[in-house]
Amino acid sequence: MFAIASAERGCMKLFAAAALVPPLGLLAQAPESAPTDIVIKNATVMTVTHGTIERGSVWLHNGKIAVAGTSVDAPAGATVVDATGKYVTPGIIDPHSHSALGNDINEATSAVTPSMMMIDAFDNTDKALYQALAGGVTTELLLHGSANMIGGQAVVIKNKFGFSRDAMLFPNAPRSIKFASGENPKRVYGRRNELPSTRMGNFEVMRQAFEDAKAYMATWDAYNAKVAKGDKEAVAPKKDLKLEALADVLRGKLFVQIHCYRADEFLTEEAIAKEYGYKVRAFHHALEMYKVGDKIAPTGTGIATFADWWGFKDEAWDAIPWNAVMSMREGVRVALKSDSNDYVRRLNQEAGKMIHYGGATEEEALKMVTLNPAWIIGVDDRVGSIDTGKDGDIVIWNTDPLSTYARAEKVYIDGNLFFDSSLPGLGTTHFHGVMHQAGFDGADDEDGDGQ
Repeated sequence: MFAIASAERGCMKLFAAAALVPPLGLLAQAPESAPTDIVIKNATVMTVTHGTIERGSVWLHNGKIAVAGTSVDAPAGATVVDATGKYVTPGIIDPHSHSALGNDINEATSAVTPSMMMIDAFDNTDKALYQALAGGVTTELLLHGSANMIGGQAVVIKNKFGFSRDAMLFPNAPRSIKFASGENPKRVYGRRNELPSTRMGNFEVMRQAFEDAKAYMATWDAYNAKVAKGDKEAVAPKKDLKLEALADVLRGKLFVQIHCYRADEFLTEEAIAKEYGYKVRAFHHALEMYKVGDKIAPTGTGIATFADWWGFKDEAWDAIPWNAVMSMREGVRVALKSDSNDYVRRLNQEAGKMIHYGGATEEEALKMVTLNPAWIIGVDDRVGSIDTGKDGDIVIWNTDPLSTYARAEKVYIDGNLFFDSSLPGLGTTHFHGVMHQAGFDGADDEDGDGQ
């Protein structure tokens, strides 16, 4: 079942009548200020960067993490949340999602579409976002699909479900672009008897795109040089959105996220990146990274991979569930991702599998769904760990978050409470107020998990 903030139980009957989508007219349309000070106390605090604090406290001040420790010196008027027997982690971060993009994931009319903007397809009312929120997910990278060798540009969101589209955007997040190689573009264009229908065609298309971008940049460089010399008759070249985006890749202004499965293709993609002077931020899926982790680690490229998906296509036959930990041991920065509106609700369990498959420590496993995906997105300075000065994106779990029995009980984003599986305590959040005013104060969520 689905719900809204702390008032979810009282809304169950109404939600069931609306395909389990919260009634949007009752949701906040713009952010409302969080309490100035919130103290979560008596919890097992898993910081990700500096160990686990038993019976610890986290103080959120003006939407930021002020301090985490065995005790905090918060003001007397702080809102106190007793988390005795519970666990606290940073918000879960999904570095590969297509949630809230509907059917507009692939602009497959061309193998090269870098000027497509996923923000133009983003539906901030999609219930999948709320389902993810109920699973503790606070940040998502919403990517273009993998039909194209060079696809469109991603959008980064904070999962403030109920707010306006613009209010859900992650402020000043770096730009990312989606590339893909292998079966997907081969299949899409091969069916049409178009280039690229082979792996050779894949990389020819990519190289030609960058050659075109280099030529485009040269024309603009020549024009700008004339203008700098005072040539008033200089004529500006025609703007081309596709080539502008490719030029930004070459200028290092876009993080390159690449859908890629096979070991040989990782090496080819890195060679092309070196040839044209850009960096690969991460390989996504990356199921054969365990074969070449020692070669990829020195490049600094990370991976966003599945825990144990296997055999669903030719490129996945060599997948093994030890891939993530084996790659990590070779020095590759490893994140786990969903690529699924179902898996995104249980990324904490995907992390838990890493302890079984490879012997990751709890901190290493948790890092795969917090700090490492934050780095892939380029927002690790703001989220992904419980450190002073970072955003107040915090999850309170009923038990160890790496357990299959774990569920998110409270989810804070920028210090605001966006999900609470307990019975409503009116006034805690803006959502409490709007739901109370609408008359929804019952208790119909049978298991209380909000899902």
